[in-house]
Amino acid sequence: MAKTEKGVEKQCQDFRRMFELLHSEIGKVIVGYEDIIEDVLICLFCGGHVLLEGVPGLGKTLLVRTLSSAFSLEFRRIQFTPDLMPADIIGTNIVMEDPATGRRQFHYQRGPIFGQIILADEINRATPKTQSAMLEAMQEHSVTSGGEIRRLPEPFMVLATQNPIEQEGTYPLPEAQVDRFFFKLLVPYSNREELRTILDRTTTGEEPRAETVADAEQIIRAQELVRCVVVADHVQDYAIRLALSTHPQGEFAADITNRFVRYGSSPRGVQALVLAGKVRAMLDERYHVSFDDITASVLPAMRHRLLLNFEGQAEGVRTDDVLNSILKSTPKTLEQTLDVPSA
Repeated sequence: MAKTEKGVEKQCQDFRRMFELLHSEIGKVIVGYEDIIEDVLICLFCGGHVLLEGVPGLGKTLLVRTLSSAFSLEFRRIQFTPDLMPADIIGTNIVMEDPATGRRQFHYQRGPIFGQIILADEINRATPKTQSAMLEAMQEHSVTSGGEIRRLPEPFMVLATQNPIEQEGTYPLPEAQVDRFFFKLLVPYSNREELRTILDRTTTGEEPRAETVADAEQIIRAQELVRCVVVADHVQDYAIRLALSTHPQGEFAADITNRFVRYGSSPRGVQALVLAGKVRAMLDERYHVSFDDITASVLPAMRHRLLLNFEGQAEGVRTDDVLNSILKSTPKTLEQTLDVPSA
């Protein structure tokens, strides 16, 4: 038993060391965005996909490229444009002629989706029909073409960049596709100090590079280790009630939910909360998930899984506002009573 515990402890130490080294290597290239880098790595070790939203020029594409440099994984980039077709992503059957016999036969030509780290650049500049070609790949890690199911290489991760929907030439992502993203991360503008560092790095000939830290086998082992972290029933129930609080007119619905939300989080939102909580627990040298591990992931895990109603859109309410209100009003346990200010 002692040997088993020591083995698990060593695995967790190795995981933390690898995570910190990855974070450090990416930080050599990416200025600032510490929280975003951490959340992207959490998604990777949970086996999820990431949606990065921000205006052009903030370094979203560079972040994904740098991440791929830190792993010895097959990297593919798909530039989404209005004329991109589904076959341009998943591949298609083409007619090939055998030079020896002269006979013609169909040959499947793989698309760029057959990689391990996929950069879906400006994903919302393609039509919804083309965007939907990513659905099966993101959920099942396979594609169907010509009546045949073809598995994608493991590990498989999609990092999609998205321009704000108000920009010209963009299409809203289908709700079913948005739900398949583990986290949605908002990329902000850099501050004064960060811009100074960016200029020093990009206008003086300095070209920092991220060194390779991990390979596919190490990542898969780490993903398996994450799922072994324990989550207590009352902590899991807290995550469940947070998700149920986003469902209007439900048993646990918050007042702000009933007023501004049309549809709430799917079960994938709860899965994201618990899995991300497991990674955060290991990073904090714990082997069980705490309430704080759950709350730390509520915004990135659920902001894209809430659909506001007409009143919420008209009043300019953000899903982050709804979630922050839910966090304040949802007790950690059902027995807990919220503090009521004295008169």
